[in-house]
Amino acid sequence: MANDAQASAYASASARSPLKLVWGAFATLLSVVYTAILAPMAALCGMLGYPAPVTQIARLWGWLIIRTCGIRVEIEGFENLANLRTYILVSNHQSFFDIFAIAAFMPGAIRFVAKKELRKIPVLGYAMNKSCYIMIDRQAGGKEIRRAIEVTRMGYSICIFAEGHRFNDNRLHEFEDGAAWLAILAKQPVVPMAISGSGRFFPRRAKIVVPGGTMRMRIGQPIATAGLRSANRTALTHQLEESVRAMFTEEA
Repeated sequence: MANDAQASAYASASARSPLKLVWGAFATLLSVVYTAILAPMAALCGMLGYPAPVTQIARLWGWLIIRTCGIRVEIEGFENLANLRTYILVSNHQSFFDIFAIAAFMPGAIRFVAKKELRKIPVLGYAMNKSCYIMIDRQAGGKEIRRAIEVTRMGYSICIFAEGHRFNDNRLHEFEDGAAWLAILAKQPVVPMAISGSGRFFPRRAKIVVPGGTMRMRIGQPIATAGLRSANRTALTHQLEESVRAMFTEEA
């Protein structure tokens, strides 16, 4: 569970107490065990043509890791998702805990946009590929966009981390325009969300989790994309970035 996030971390392993080091090591080991047990279940569902149960498996997976690591997740703005059947969720990205928390606590069936390299991870990569997750290959972007549109038509919402990488330096970085482009092409409302505090739980190059603490997820007002065209994606990207920036909190 090595972390190759971009930029420097703002949590220091040297500042941890011996108790937290032991807790972190144990929690990391259990997280690997949870993944080893649940990923084959998800892969089997995908292989048999039943991707829907993967949502509940992912929810359990995220919940177990969050609880084992003693992370408190504070979420604001659930009311902004009312009456939305499917949507494109656009967020900043600080650590793997963003994925765990979204999988565990966001309502509805959500699939993530992920890098194609995850296909190489035994079992987990296969499970994601067969369960309507979007594995981006920059050399075949059009094909993956078409797949993402089809996934929304199947009733899934899609989460995109618009910065393009994990950044655990406690800052918000410039958004790429892929999320806005997908939302426009799929004719889906786009929902901005800011995640704060999660970067401290698994800093860059960390081998074990830093347990305990709080992360915050703030869900913004949905933005309609009806009537927008591909040429509008730059303006929509700026709008999304400003919305997330306004909700983002720099944690001490």
